[in-house]
Amino acid sequence: MKNLLKKLSLFIAILGMFYYTTSFNEVLAQSPQTMYDRAWNLINTKYVDQTNNNQNWKRWRHKYDEVMQTDEDAYVAIETMVSSLNDVYTRFLSPKEYSEESASIQGKLSGIGVQIGVREGKLLIIAPLEDTPGERAGLRAEDEILEIDGKSTKGITVDAAADKIRGKEGTKVKLLVKRGKEEPKLYTITRENIELKSVSTKLPETIKIAPNIGYIRLSSFISKNATEEFKQALEANKDKDGLIIDLRSNPGGLLTNAIYIADFLLDSKVIVSTVDRDGYKETQTSTKTTLTDQPIAVLINEGSASASEILSGALKDNKRAVIIGKKSFGKGLVQEINRMPDGAAMHITIQKYLTPSGTDINKKGIEPDIVVDYTKEDLDKKIDPQVAKANEVLLQQIGKITKK
Repeated sequence: MKNLLKKLSLFIAILGMFYYTTSFNEVLAQSPQTMYDRAWNLINTKYVDQTNNNQNWKRWRHKYDEVMQTDEDAYVAIETMVSSLNDVYTRFLSPKEYSEESASIQGKLSGIGVQIGVREGKLLIIAPLEDTPGERAGLRAEDEILEIDGKSTKGITVDAAADKIRGKEGTKVKLLVKRGKEEPKLYTITRENIELKSVSTKLPETIKIAPNIGYIRLSSFISKNATEEFKQALEANKDKDGLIIDLRSNPGGLLTNAIYIADFLLDSKVIVSTVDRDGYKETQTSTKTTLTDQPIAVLINEGSASASEILSGALKDNKRAVIIGKKSFGKGLVQEINRMPDGAAMHITIQKYLTPSGTDINKKGIEPDIVVDYTKEDLDKKIDPQVAKANEVLLQQIGKITKK
């Protein structure tokens, strides 16, 4: 494949895509000032916005030299400095936080199975993971979490919220949740060990599609096995005349997974371009070999983010699939994980990405070709109008192909 692996590895945290870098010199012993200065330098040389949120970045370099006595002092100082960027995706992780994140990447989670993020000061559920306590309790994308165990989430960070929601298997967490204009509702959810599942080919029994239409649900791009699982799902559906790819409430994951999966479906087409702080543009292009030429319908919604938007954007712009549902979340930024001595890490936004047509979807999202809502009433009635529309569109396309 052409230009598919330009970095050593790629990982995901709460929201979105990350480059992972180990290009640093291990330091056996360091002062808090040294740690702080390294964080300052990383932002100064790598952050995508060279104005650093329209501020003089030099003013931060020695701001806390005289008051930092411990590593904990450095952590607080770094977090204060980074918050001035007003970028929720660029953040500092203490050794404990980075260890927990690494565990989640490896599928070792204990919690309720929801992806969360902060937008316009609100703590939102980006997506519940499939077959987890959060999903079974009825939590949905765009739900706002007002309280965690009786304490307000006003001003809370994603890391702090995740730390409060996670916990030992068998323990309970109480979430006060507001959905749209409805009255807030209290959810008491028992934590479990979460097994990250990337791909499913099973529709709920209450939802029907034509027997000649295949269905693949891709719930996240987190797992390193997602690409192989998707490939196996394509193989299992090779006898179908059309294919539904369900990316609804998929919060994203490994950038490489999105590129490889797009490569399975596209023939010598642009998949995505990334642009760094210097304006350097790098384009990823698919190979000539595809695994299927089946007509495709892709489902997206407000919880489809990051890698999901790369895949759906590539298929849409190349007219390879019909996109159905609601506008996606709108995260068009790429973060790099920089490991630091003593087990800490920095997530830094280093690039923005563009769809094949050159569209910047950050804070805008992917617009579906066919807008179809999915309401609470639909959920209560156990119907899925978005799947139904995808089934209808594919049958129409198959009919036209057959007539030819």
